[in-house]
Order: sequence, then C-alpha cells, then structure tokens
Amino acid sequence: MVLVGGKGAMTMRGRRNRRDREIREVREIRASPAHQTAKFLLSVLMLVWFGAGLAAAMQRDYFTNTPANCGDLGTIGLTVLAGPLNYLGMNPKVSECQLPEPSR
Repeated sequence: MVLVGGKGAMTMRGRRNRRDREIREVREIRASPAHQTAKFLLSVLMLVWFGAGLAAAMQRDYFTNTPANCGDLGTIGLTVLAGPLNYLGMNPKVSECQLPEPSR
C-alpha cells in the first residue's frame, strides 16, 4: 500500500520501520549506563550503612543527652561510621580528644 502525498510518499512498512527506529533511539537515550547504575547502588549501600550506624547510636542512647565534650561527639561519630559493624561486636569509644587551638 502506498500513501499518496506527493514527493514524500511512503509505504506503511516504511512508516512502521521509521517508528520502530525512533522507539529504539528513545530507549537507548533512556537506558542508564553501567556507571550510573554503580553510582546508584553505591549510594544506596552508603545510606544503609550510615542508617545502621545511626540506629546503633540511638539504641545506645547517645542522643538522649547533649554531648558534654569532644570525646562524646567522637564516640557518636565513630559509631555512625562503623555502621553494621556495631552489630558484630564493635563498640567504638573516644575517651579524650584535643582540638587544635586557633592561632593569635
């Protein structure tokens, strides 16, 4: 079947092929490259890791009182960074820390 339209007459098969090609091009544009998938998975893994650390710090009641010194803040930070390792027996504690003094 040929459609009459002057100079640009196109068969139904030609239109179908063109439409299929355009659909393939759109799908290729929307497809995410492997590095984007890897970034997404790494981001999800980090969120889960730090979420487990925050959950461990909450279960240890580190957020009930205001941290009194640098050691308390360090303990909270290390607990969050340790993530799921807290549930494998790791219990990081910072007893003392010295902050640098500003220059005069």
